[in-house]
This record gives sequence, C-alpha cells and structure tokens, in this order.
Amino acid sequence: MKTRLCEVNAAAREKLPAHTGDKSGVGVHYVDAYLKPMNLKLADGTPVKCKRKGLKIVLSAGGKKGEGLLRRLATGPDPVVMLDAALQEAARTAGISLTVEDGAIFLEL
Repeated sequence: MKTRLCEVNAAAREKLPAHTGDKSGVGVHYVDAYLKPMNLKLADGTPVKCKRKGLKIVLSAGGKKGEGLLRRLATGPDPVVMLDAALQEAARTAGISLTVEDGAIFLEL
C-alpha cells in the first residue's frame, strides 16, 4: 500500500552548496533540510525517521531500518543525485519502496 509521506521541501534547494558556504562536498545543509519533513508518524501510527549521520543516511519505518551512503565518486558532485541514490539504497536495505511523484514523497511498506 502506497502512503503519502510528506511534501518535498522546496526550500531545501536554497541550501545547495551553490547558494551557501557549504564546503562538505556532499551538500550536508541541503540533505538535512530535505530529510527534516520525513520525520513523522503515519496515519496508522507507524513512526518514520530519516536522518543523516556523517555520510550515512538512516531510514526507518516501523520495525524496518536501512542505511545508504552519500557517494560522491559513484554518483558525481550533484548533492541532489547523491541524496536520491542514498535514499534509494536505504529504502532497499530496509525492504521498503520510496518514490517522489508530483512534489511529494511516497512510502510503500
């Protein structure tokens, strides 16, 4: 069952390294701003958490938990592409599906 998790944080694009003094190489300010709205409880009470620990993205939904890495060498220097790849990796290892459609993030447990 596909569930609407949250809206994509459009303001996160303002945190890209091109607009800030971010010298991390992976866009940590952008990543943190993008992930913040993903921390919530679904309508059925299932807690969803997504956070960054260094280069690691940790995604958990209910009892499922997965991790992904922000890999600059594998995906290139664009933080948007890096974050998408890391989120997909975290979702895959957790056994859930994460998609972005029409400005919203959807989760399928």
